[in-house]
Amino acid sequence: MTPDQRLIELGLELPAPVAPAGLYVAAVRTGSLLFLSGAGPARPDGQFVIGKVGGDVTLDEAREAARCTGLQLLSTMRAELGSLDRVVRVVKLLGMVNCAPGFNRTPSVIDGCSELFIEVFGEAGRGARSAVGMAELPFDICVEIEAVVEITAD
Repeated sequence: MTPDQRLIELGLELPAPVAPAGLYVAAVRTGSLLFLSGAGPARPDGQFVIGKVGGDVTLDEAREAARCTGLQLLSTMRAELGSLDRVVRVVKLLGMVNCAPGFNRTPSVIDGCSELFIEVFGEAGRGARSAVGMAELPFDICVEIEAVVEITAD
């Protein structure tokens, strides 16, 4: 089953890609790699999940926010490539979590995105990963994730 078929089977609809919040692009292709800029947890209504994880955002809410962020990244991939079927594998994720003092379960938060990618791409969705805590993230979003994926040739 292809990644685009898995989305249908899972009942997932990708949101419209969110425009970059500054002077950069959402994705850059070089050779067989696609680099995705950091994305945030936009809900279907367009509002972002904001706040500090371990403070006003629970671990479960943060995991769901990371999943929403993963949907944003998939949307950007599809917009750039025309189809998720062109993704060979997830190479690397960098997950950043807006942490309240003392919160150190950042890998559990970013698992929300990693689990989505494994659902969509199978084992090819399991890549290298970092999950780090931050004192602040742009616009007070609770999570930001960037990705590098290997793609097929044009």
